[in-house]
Amino acid sequence: MKKTLNLRSMAAQTIEQVVEKGQSLSNVLPAAQHKVSDKDKALLQELCFGVLRTLPQLEWLVSKLMSRPMTGKQRTIHYLIMVGFYQLLYTRIPAHAALAETVEGAVAIKRQSLKGLINGVLRQFQRQQEELMVEASKHESRFLHPTWLLQRLKKSYPNQWQSIVDANNQRPPMWLRVNRQHHTREEWMALLAESELEGHIHPQYRDAVRLETPAPVHTLPGFEQGWVTVQDASAQGSVDLLDPQNGEMILDLCAAPGGKTTHILEAAPKAHVMAVDIDEQRLKRVHENLQRLGMTADVKSGDGRFPEQWCGNQQFDRILLDAPCSATGVIRRHPDIKWLRRDRDIAELAELQKEILEAIWPRLKSGGTLVYATCSILPEENWQQVAAFLAQHPEAQLVETGTPEKPGIQNLPSPEDGDGFFYAKLIKS
Repeated sequence: MKKTLNLRSMAAQTIEQVVEKGQSLSNVLPAAQHKVSDKDKALLQELCFGVLRTLPQLEWLVSKLMSRPMTGKQRTIHYLIMVGFYQLLYTRIPAHAALAETVEGAVAIKRQSLKGLINGVLRQFQRQQEELMVEASKHESRFLHPTWLLQRLKKSYPNQWQSIVDANNQRPPMWLRVNRQHHTREEWMALLAESELEGHIHPQYRDAVRLETPAPVHTLPGFEQGWVTVQDASAQGSVDLLDPQNGEMILDLCAAPGGKTTHILEAAPKAHVMAVDIDEQRLKRVHENLQRLGMTADVKSGDGRFPEQWCGNQQFDRILLDAPCSATGVIRRHPDIKWLRRDRDIAELAELQKEILEAIWPRLKSGGTLVYATCSILPEENWQQVAAFLAQHPEAQLVETGTPEKPGIQNLPSPEDGDGFFYAKLIKS
């Protein structure tokens, strides 16, 4: 029986599901990886992430080398050719192997008659690569971002937009959170050095360590025992700001996949934590994270706009609202965000954030603390959202974070720091 599993065609089909059907890469990639051997999982991930990271440039190359686009049932071939370009441009796979495997991909998706076309386009690219890439370096596609997002970044960050784009286009650093219930960060860093891995502490966030080179989790000291968790530094900052205390009632709203829930319990193991999220599928991850770290929380499925449905009249000492957002601050970890989001989504998300914030504020006790956080870098979702809320609520006091005119702290993604994250800390007077 002829083997029809072809890694390149699987990558092309996965990318097509993201770009054409609006599926999230974190939903469709695991299903594809499940079908391949362990040694091929990493390559499949590299091809999917890589093509989605560099999509505008690859699209531009296709348009230069093909007289008309592939449409309808042939559309997968369009993405297969991109997978070929990506290998030739960005991987160490020998050109002959990349070509042969990509052309074979047509057989796996029952488009055998198009093998010659794919071969011709890829060989033509090889011949013209130098001059094509010179021309590409002058085209807007070199920024690897959709036009609407570039325009928003230029408007919001006239002096920084280019460094934001550059950071988004890089591979993300690997940040870890040391579980202070087991070790101090310094003690764990010593164990890391014994494992011959190099780490750097974050100057601001007390539990955060960046690995010099990303490493498999099983090589990290005590990962299985819950001594350390993979979590971006900026995401950790929101719990530092929340400053949870033992004995308090704490709400983690929009909690999945549970990184902040478990961080709250590491900081205050005797706190009573309720973790709520609207997505039942993603709540499974909250349960898994709690289980790995040997923790308990009250995990509930619920809509942040209607707290009475999941907490009755319950009042909380502290609330962490990690609001649903455009995720424009985590593009380097999720390059598909660039192609899943639309310009019109931003106003809709800002309206949803406002509704959740208004609904949950009455659940905060007098004197209590609310941290509003997003993994966005767009002002409409961040400081503008909080400024509008402060204008409506004189009893909300902004503390430790920005000014009433421009409230909050905006982290921007940077190569050796955390992702793009926003936080504002409010106290109910």
